[in-house]
Amino acid sequence: MKTKTKFLLLAITAVGTLGARAQTTSTATAVPATSSPIWAVTAAPAFASQYMFRGVRLGGPSFEPAIEYDSGALAAGFWANFPITDKVVGQSDPEFDFYGSYAFEAIKDTLSWVPGVTIYTYPNSKRTNGFYTATFEPNLALNYSVAGWKFTPKIYYDLVLKGPTLEFTATYTLPLKDFGTELDFTGTAGTYKWTTAVPDVSPEIKNWGNYYLIGVAAPFQVTKDSKFTIGWAYTEGSANFFKQGTFGKAVNAAAVGRGVLTVSYAITF
Repeated sequence: MKTKTKFLLLAITAVGTLGARAQTTSTATAVPATSSPIWAVTAAPAFASQYMFRGVRLGGPSFEPAIEYDSGALAAGFWANFPITDKVVGQSDPEFDFYGSYAFEAIKDTLSWVPGVTIYTYPNSKRTNGFYTATFEPNLALNYSVAGWKFTPKIYYDLVLKGPTLEFTATYTLPLKDFGTELDFTGTAGTYKWTTAVPDVSPEIKNWGNYYLIGVAAPFQVTKDSKFTIGWAYTEGSANFFKQGTFGKAVNAAAVGRGVLTVSYAITF
């Protein structure tokens, strides 16, 4: 049985963490809906001042385009990250994610179950350098809405990294009718533990950590089918470690705290 300890050093010193994902700080998601069509497609180019995911910094300023198809309870979409600076070779340079979900309503406008899945892909990654080319993460969320609040406990399980992520999100919408907008507040806390954070190594390298995010976004109607949204969030990772076999655990230096500015323009067809 071979032991490739060099990958533990790679995992610790890389700007980003191995197997990381997208869409952490996108409080600027805006899907305009002035009517209720049978289906709709929304395109949303966006810019983020930092690329953070689950409390881990994966790069600096990034272009993050997205497109989503919605039909009733069904949603399917594509999200990408193209870093402008502070690129993580083999990770966010670039990253293409594909996702889908379906909402089962238990109590109208109040309670729903939402199973979903995300496929994360990294076209320039190489397994020989300690990076996965893709990971596959099913998830299940419970949405409960009351008096302007929405509470969402959610569980993910990555079938490639072999580990769960537990997450709880609370959102609150404050209408600002005099200004033609609203303030969308978001708070998220989560924890994860992956058994195979690096491919093709023995003993396996584990990675685990905690994170939280607090943010606010303001959407502005541009046309009846489009919105401009600006958002800001602070997100931070803590107690984030790597461990291989009987070696001592090592701190993930990429788990940090950062403020993130996002701007997006969403248009629905």
